[in-house]
Amino acid sequence: MAKIRFNYFDAFEHIAQCACREARMLNEIMTDFSHADLPEQLVKMHEIENEADSENHQIYRHLANEFVPPIEREDIVTLAQNLDNIVDYIEGVAQRLYMFDIKEIPEPALQMGVLIEKSSVALAEAIKDFRNFKKSKTLDQLLITVNDSEEEADKIYFNAVRDIFVECKDSPLYVMTWYDLLVGMERCVDATENAASTVSTIIMKNT
Repeated sequence: MAKIRFNYFDAFEHIAQCACREARMLNEIMTDFSHADLPEQLVKMHEIENEADSENHQIYRHLANEFVPPIEREDIVTLAQNLDNIVDYIEGVAQRLYMFDIKEIPEPALQMGVLIEKSSVALAEAIKDFRNFKKSKTLDQLLITVNDSEEEADKIYFNAVRDIFVECKDSPLYVMTWYDLLVGMERCVDATENAASTVSTIIMKNT
């Protein structure tokens, strides 16, 4: 019986979908925020993170024994790691909401939550189409959407950080807490752009 070959594109898509589900959950957590519900929500989010980790390990395990991978080994490793980073960073934001005992979510953070989900959804759609990159008519625009979301998030982050240092300077704990959270949220969107840039580089190298 012929051995079934591991499909790296399926694995990329699975991890990207995990990131998408986590991003949607984070946005929902912040939009309808309930500190009492956070522990249960964190358990569900960690299950998604474990799912993504498991898929990532499968990629590395098969790649170690792959004679001729569909794209260069270092590109597979880089994309897998970049996708996994998104999942880790999103979970990290949710964990900090609990650890910092957050009681309400300010408007800039809500806006960042929307952009984290938007960029993750666009990236997941791009990864879904990645296997057909030589024929796809939508992939470029999806990658542009990810980049646009990152630029928009940068603007919100820049203004929000300045606002908390200017307007809340008499509340150092609030400044420290929300500076850390905003950095974490901005990192999530940066991670989606990093993954999108990796996809763009792979396409360029293989066309």
